[in-house]
Amino acid sequence: MTARVEEFLIRHGMLDPNFDILECAERMSLEMKSGLWGEESSYLMIPTYLKTTGKIPEDEYVAVVDAGGTNFRSALAHFKDGRCIEERVRKAGMPGIGKPASWDEFISFVADSIEDLMTYTDRIGFCFSYSADITPEIDGRVNCIDKEVSIVGCEGQLVGKSLCEELTRRGYPGKRAVIINDTAAVQLGGMAKHLNDGHEMCFGQVSGTGTNTCCTVPGSQIKKLGSTAYDMIVNLECGMYDGVPQGLFDRELDFASHNPGQKRFEKMTAGVYLGELCRRALRQAANEGLLSQSCAEKIWALPHMNSVAPDAWACGEGLEELTDQQADAEFISEIARFFFERSAKLMCANLIAMAELTDAGRSGKAAVYAEGSLVQRNHVYRPALTALLDQYMKKAQGRDISLFVEEDTTLPGAAAAALLNLH
Repeated sequence: MTARVEEFLIRHGMLDPNFDILECAERMSLEMKSGLWGEESSYLMIPTYLKTTGKIPEDEYVAVVDAGGTNFRSALAHFKDGRCIEERVRKAGMPGIGKPASWDEFISFVADSIEDLMTYTDRIGFCFSYSADITPEIDGRVNCIDKEVSIVGCEGQLVGKSLCEELTRRGYPGKRAVIINDTAAVQLGGMAKHLNDGHEMCFGQVSGTGTNTCCTVPGSQIKKLGSTAYDMIVNLECGMYDGVPQGLFDRELDFASHNPGQKRFEKMTAGVYLGELCRRALRQAANEGLLSQSCAEKIWALPHMNSVAPDAWACGEGLEELTDQQADAEFISEIARFFFERSAKLMCANLIAMAELTDAGRSGKAAVYAEGSLVQRNHVYRPALTALLDQYMKKAQGRDISLFVEEDTTLPGAAAAALLNLH
């Protein structure tokens, strides 16, 4: 990083020259423990009640559902030779897009998608990627459904109970469902894909539009559940963490968001925000005269943006659309790269904290299963995260932990959840 860019970022509180990943991880780990103990913490540490122990049975069918964002999928799944096989896959848009749908309409829609599968199985794995509190029965009590989807009357409803009652009304009694969120599905889906790789511990990571992580935690550490706790996946909701100081552009973006003061870690790390952070930084640089006049005019004209263009700029591509001057191009490229690399540093600290919490990678191999547009497609984030994990996790701490970037793990993860937890 050039001195000019470094001085600019330090001046606006975006870059702390004394930031230490391991110290940050230690603070995170302490707050994770507080969340597990039921004390005040911005790490929610939500128990999923999902067990990961045992062998995933093969040739046993399960209906799987993936409802998240604006897309909906369902299928009939089973495992064969360690691989999840999906049949009768259906894809559709979610109800409630464009115009609101009722809760009964949503449940009826889900039942329609799997009704013909009910002759093959009594078990349903449901990846529900909206805000819900998981019950000890591994059902999900809905807090809200968002992401451009409007389902009226969803608050407080139990997803699995509602679906199974609807199937009973249709003549299919005795069906059982487990509810799992997308991050836990990534962990279980990754586990299912790498059954024979010898990993004794694994984490789930979502680095895409949003940010989240999860891991299996010993029951003895989940003190807020008391004596009822057993080893289970815990959803950290790490996007809520508020222990990393914000810089000027972080605060501006936070203030302009629909939920100011919330999800501060996510707003510093998730793909949906990194492009806008870059735009705000470049507009400030233009205001300070750090870019040529012609370039500044183009920067000022940039609309609210996602991370696609900054990803290209960070790699030295597409800059001719903004400037024909080398100094401008280098400044823009370095600013864009900074935000992706900062995101990787913060995720690295979060993963180290999880390793400290679970003592992963000390006595055996551990794995991070990651999915999402940022880790899958961004040209800066994944190489940066891989290098940081090698430097800080493996070399500095001696942990045998590897990063695996996955794809389409939600349905296999939902299948594994049902097969391991519904006997």
